[in-house]
Amino acid sequence: MIAAHRLPIVCDLTQLQADLAAVAPAGWHPHFNTGYYDGDWSGIPLRGQPGIHVPLYTDPSRSDFADLPAMSRCSAVPAILGQLPHPIESVRFLRLSPGSSIHQHRDHGLRWEEGVARLHVPVHTNPEVEFVSGGSRLVLAEGECWYIDFDLPHEVHNRGASDRVHLVIDVRVAQEL
Repeated sequence: MIAAHRLPIVCDLTQLQADLAAVAPAGWHPHFNTGYYDGDWSGIPLRGQPGIHVPLYTDPSRSDFADLPAMSRCSAVPAILGQLPHPIESVRFLRLSPGSSIHQHRDHGLRWEEGVARLHVPVHTNPEVEFVSGGSRLVLAEGECWYIDFDLPHEVHNRGASDRVHLVIDVRVAQEL
């Protein structure tokens, strides 16, 4: 079992931050799972399922994913996705505002061994972000790409004074990953 692993994916942090700045005016959508957090946990979907009217939600019974209009304003995100050798499902920027927390929970089946992986690329973070997965604190630096087993209990607290924003990518696992 792999709990967390930094991947050798190249991310141009300056360009990734420019992508975020280009799509942020479109507006942040509150995360649909309101029982999982306190404060502001919100996102901007870049890739999802056509016809879904709840931003950031994906229907697990469907396998049709497509770029959404916000993706057309990005250049770094497609470059990152082009380095991934497997089918890409959803892609979004997720923000956890200062003083906000994501409660401990598990995303059952969201792990390499089950054929799906969630990748995180920190775009903005601060030293006061506490990301705990499987009982261990993870320190993810801006511009790094991480696989994390989200089937393990995990939680995030932003005790800092600035937003924590990650590019979050869900993929179907290919052997190469």
